[in-house]
Amino acid sequence: MERSQHAERLADLIGPANVLTNDEDKAPYLVEWRDLYQGVTPMVLRPGTTEEVSAVMTYAYEHGLQIVPQGGNTGLVGGQIPAENGAEIVLSLGRMNKVRNVDPVGFTITVESGVILETLHQEAEKADRLFPLSLGAQGSCQIGGNISTNAGGTAVLAYGNTRDLVLGLEVVLPNGDIWNGLRTLRKDNTGYDLKQLFIGAEGTLGIITAASLKLFPKPKKLEAAFVGIETPQAALRLFSTAKAKAGPVLTGFELMPRVGVEFCLSHLDGARDPLSAPHDWYVLMELSSGSEAFPIRDLLEEILGEAFEEGFVSDAALAENLTQVQDFWHIRHGMSEVQKAEGGSIKHDVSVPVASIPDFLDKAMSAVSEFVPGCRPVPFGHLGDGNIHFNVSQPVGADKADYLAKWDAMNEIVHGIVHDFHGSISAEHGIGRLKRDLLKTVKSELELDMMKRIKDAFDPKGLLNPHRVL
Repeated sequence: MERSQHAERLADLIGPANVLTNDEDKAPYLVEWRDLYQGVTPMVLRPGTTEEVSAVMTYAYEHGLQIVPQGGNTGLVGGQIPAENGAEIVLSLGRMNKVRNVDPVGFTITVESGVILETLHQEAEKADRLFPLSLGAQGSCQIGGNISTNAGGTAVLAYGNTRDLVLGLEVVLPNGDIWNGLRTLRKDNTGYDLKQLFIGAEGTLGIITAASLKLFPKPKKLEAAFVGIETPQAALRLFSTAKAKAGPVLTGFELMPRVGVEFCLSHLDGARDPLSAPHDWYVLMELSSGSEAFPIRDLLEEILGEAFEEGFVSDAALAENLTQVQDFWHIRHGMSEVQKAEGGSIKHDVSVPVASIPDFLDKAMSAVSEFVPGCRPVPFGHLGDGNIHFNVSQPVGADKADYLAKWDAMNEIVHGIVHDFHGSISAEHGIGRLKRDLLKTVKSELELDMMKRIKDAFDPKGLLNPHRVL
């Protein structure tokens, strides 16, 4: 059957306006935001209901059509971009953006997969509740994609990964069957926890169409400090002190280098240096409490006071209001985006044991600087959970294409050091296309075989997000 005939049949299922075949209409769905992948597709499908997704997948299964699910297209490993051969059809979940139910008493919210993360935050806020997943792309990423990639973000320290926030899922399987697992139970020990198979599977086992998620008490008090330090070792000492004193009240602990802050000051609208003098490294530390009576300001000052006395903190700015807290986070959340303005950037999303972060940074920064003299390492991220975004910007004035051609070689250097520290080559971004071939270097043959068996069981024809992950 010709592609035009498939388009006509699919238009009968979801409406002609929701089958995009014009090049201009398809363009936004075909480029990854870092420009690493430029895909080709005969059409983009935009179903509006779970039943329409089911109808599309039933048709695709019968006719052997390869389908690539896509949310907000903010993924960083290319899993959401169709292949360059034009054989894959993009299925966008953006029209499925309804909030189905909010239960403040049970602390749950049920939403469709196309709901934007920031919208989810706002819906929780209306109910005087908190949905804690927080990302730099939260204004455009969609919750279905967050779940499919098991997104991390800046709140993992206190609330866990996305995997820890999901109570139930609704999923369309590759053959079109609909699994309604939208339960909101906190305890359910009846056999395999099937939802966990789809969380982090990057759309290779089924298409998530809705989710029941955990809500939390909305913080009544929030305090933050932007702290100047000289070394990652000092940051680790500060984290140890803060965690011991604050426990679960410590809800954010982010490490940033001076070069990253400078990039933000140069290219990020509204960014201002919180401290009067520059420092080699910075920590953004946040404490929050659901009780007005909890003296978290005093606790923050006690933590910093002890750090000053022991000499491992050089300076600190404490937020005086919520606007200043947001200004601090604006710098942290903008750190990825601003690197584009500095030319080519070779990325690594890695994790190592928390106690190993200073030694890892010493070795990795030295190694990449030796490999590309003049390169500018910009390692930043979630020190509290061991996840560092080890990005390396090109030397000033270097040719971008020549620099990016060194991507694989630099990855090999950095990932080798990660391996030495018993870490992970993908802490929160997933595998997708970018790291698919690396997976066999970090997974045993048995692990890969088990993953392939699961894929074959759910998608025996290999039609759903093919050649991603595995």
